[in-house]
Amino acid sequence: MSADSVPFQEILKNPDRFTNDDFVRARAEMVLAVSATLLHQQGHEDIAALLALAEDCELEYQEEDWGKAWFEAILDYDQAHLVRFTEEVKERVLAAMQQVCERQNFGVAGLRARTILPDVGPDWRQQLATGGKARPSNHARRMRIGPTHPQADGLHFTNEWEWRVYVVLCERQQQLPDNETIGISPLGAMKVREHVFEPDFLVTYKGKAGVVEVDGPHHKGRSSDDKSRERLLRNSGIKYIDRIDVRDTTTKEEVEKFVTDFLRHLTA
Repeated sequence: MSADSVPFQEILKNPDRFTNDDFVRARAEMVLAVSATLLHQQGHEDIAALLALAEDCELEYQEEDWGKAWFEAILDYDQAHLVRFTEEVKERVLAAMQQVCERQNFGVAGLRARTILPDVGPDWRQQLATGGKARPSNHARRMRIGPTHPQADGLHFTNEWEWRVYVVLCERQQQLPDNETIGISPLGAMKVREHVFEPDFLVTYKGKAGVVEVDGPHHKGRSSDDKSRERLLRNSGIKYIDRIDVRDTTTKEEVEKFVTDFLRHLTA
């Protein structure tokens, strides 16, 4: 059976139906997916989002110790995302992966991130000589948080609540004239000082930039962290920041009212 389109959960539950290579890849993807989701639940959304951008995850065998196999986790990134993998991020990711692996009777002793090697052709000399750029390979599947995620216009969303807000923003965009419309950037990474944030939505309108955050249950008790984050975003040029609770996205009318108020405050 081909494992190309089979979820990693199915391969791990039925290893005898697949090759050993399939099992190894599925186990690595499981570690990556569960670790990212765990970090997201702990409130480290920016790190979880960075893990979701990893093009591949490998578990490289190191040694056997006390009847337990130990591996080094290797994450592949393109250069633009690799620079975000700081020592602090590495420590948090490794701790999460160790929590995941200890339940599976194997361990992760180390973690490193590496750049994706460029995919070059026979004319690579001519490309470089004429100023062309070799493009990185992008053949691996990209993991997204959770078993499923909404998509629209070629864009991905973490959950259905973000997608609901996006739908209303798009409708408002269509209602406005071409010379006075809004720009919508969902889940765009933004570096401010030593932090990398990924606002749920960056919205531009009439020369102003604002941020919309869709708050789920994990935001309870995080008001001080949210305020520090918002202060940094405002200092970087974001004029207005507003939050909508997921419970207020259940009806389209509530989301429409929120968007109307958000755009009014953004241009005030």
